[in-house]
Amino acid sequence: MGGVEQDRLEVPLFRPYEKLVSIQIRGRKFSVPENQILLRAFQYLCPDTIPYGRYCWNEECQYCRVSVKRPGGEKLTQALSCKLMAEEGLEVLELSAELTWNLLRLFRPTPQEPTPTNEAPSSAP
Repeated sequence: MGGVEQDRLEVPLFRPYEKLVSIQIRGRKFSVPENQILLRAFQYLCPDTIPYGRYCWNEECQYCRVSVKRPGGEKLTQALSCKLMAEEGLEVLELSAELTWNLLRLFRPTPQEPTPTNEAPSSAP
């Protein structure tokens, strides 16, 4: 393979970053790379589902719509996650149906740890 196809394979998926920032999605905290659009941050969290969503990544499809509160603000605003930068303290309160489906595994309950039995340890004779 060569030419344009080879060049496209060498484009990094994420913008350069040095640290993770904390955001909230529906009340749960997650760490995502700084300097990323929110949709790319979602892809960081769910790399096996976001790429298969019906997203255009350029503001036309509207499938990545979210309702957010910006850090330090109280106002709930609508935004497209393909245009909004993820930043420390961002709260994502509502997700489009497509995002909800693709981020489903983030909201599943975690498997319970095995519970210890209440049996007394057996003593050797």
